[in-house]
Amino acid sequence: MAEDAEKPAKKKGGGKGLIIGLALALILGGGGFYAVYSGMVALPLPDANPAPKAEEVSKAEAEAAFAALPRTAFAPMEPLVVSLGAGSAIRQLQLVAQLEIEPSAEEAIAALQPRIRDVLTTYLRAVSPADVEDPAALLRMRAQMLRRVQVVTGEGMVRDLLVSEFILR
Repeated sequence: MAEDAEKPAKKKGGGKGLIIGLALALILGGGGFYAVYSGMVALPLPDANPAPKAEEVSKAEAEAAFAALPRTAFAPMEPLVVSLGAGSAIRQLQLVAQLEIEPSAEEAIAALQPRIRDVLTTYLRAVSPADVEDPAALLRMRAQMLRRVQVVTGEGMVRDLLVSEFILR
């Protein structure tokens, strides 16, 4: 029993410091938030990719960037109306498109317009009405038509087929 009396008693006031520390942290955090939010303190935010100012871009650099763009021309096609097979609510399909071509190929493409119209008419006439009614049909048909036009005109002359109107009547 003498040993129990010699041991010092444990302190029971340690929680008070923790509460004061938390209260102080909340007050300082709230004050810092208010200072930044109200604009009293501005945070320096570095701009990772600063855009060059108009004065910094020279005319020669702008012309070089423009010259690096690929040259292209557009050849409009006359509207193409194709009747679809019987047994469908859709009776006609109207296609208005343009060909994205090399500028040097404009005359050759103009001379090949009848062949281009023929290959597109033949393809569209063979498409079933059920295929046309599918929501993703335009993407598949556009790729098929572009490939057929490229076969007729030769490789490298036609870059793309741009569909302006695709109307089902």
